[in-house]
Amino acid sequence: MSLLVVGSVAFDAIETPFGKTDKIVGGAASYIALASSYFTQNVNLVAVVGDDFPNDFISHLNTHGVNTEGLQVKEGEKSFFWSGKYHTDMNTRDTLTTELNVLGNFDPIIPDSYQNCDYLMLGNLTPKVQQTVIERLTKRPKLIVMDTMNFWMEIAMDDLRKTISMVDVLTINDEEARQLSGEYSLVKAAAKIQEMGPKYLIIKKGENGALLFHGKHIFFAPALPLEEVFDPTGAGDTFAGGFIGYLAKTNDISFDNMKNAIIYGSAMASFCVERFGTERIVNLSNDELKIRISEFKHLVKFDL
Repeated sequence: MSLLVVGSVAFDAIETPFGKTDKIVGGAASYIALASSYFTQNVNLVAVVGDDFPNDFISHLNTHGVNTEGLQVKEGEKSFFWSGKYHTDMNTRDTLTTELNVLGNFDPIIPDSYQNCDYLMLGNLTPKVQQTVIERLTKRPKLIVMDTMNFWMEIAMDDLRKTISMVDVLTINDEEARQLSGEYSLVKAAAKIQEMGPKYLIIKKGENGALLFHGKHIFFAPALPLEEVFDPTGAGDTFAGGFIGYLAKTNDISFDNMKNAIIYGSAMASFCVERFGTERIVNLSNDELKIRISEFKHLVKFDL
């Protein structure tokens, strides 16, 4: 099944207690596209970069089966850049630099070959841009998944609520769920958010796993305890890529299959944090993925 991924392809500079990087490839769509490519070979990308963006990463995407026809390259302009520093707990970070550059006036052009996509993954962007993508599709996809963040809740809540009403699945973290709903209890928060439109809600809890809500149904997936965690940047996007990629592969959007997709997304995210940037998820083997999925199964398996 065809998957359309829309989001940022960008540069990051990251500092954690375990090291720091100069400019490396980042951006929501980079992580989503790479992660989803391990499950479906029909991934179409819409994003924008400047002419400073490395061609070798675009080649990596192509090697993974990602169609980059919808990747706009703006001559004479710079790519989006973000830098941040993580605290010792790796759950909190300080943003040091944000340079929108080409992302400041991004107009998402959907190539004709991308129309009639079966699945749509909207990475974190302005709610207006996310709306525009949905409106420019000639046919509504079978499933629309959207990621967002607290920043848009603070400066564009009206646009955000409208966009949320247009999608099937919303993914946010626990702090964002509380901010969006005004409820501290995540169960109450989930009920309120589902009333805004999405049939399904995923609440990411970082190293404490993820929750999937659908009406009164709740599923919890743990995060895998890891020996090494170098960089949590992009873990949520990698999770989303594994989730939507698995759904596109199986073409089954039932609640039960979404449980499986949550596990596959969690497995992909567990690889992401083991290195800086996209380094760990560029060249995964099928055996590595199978072993990691098996580790998740054993983590929660028990008999009463």
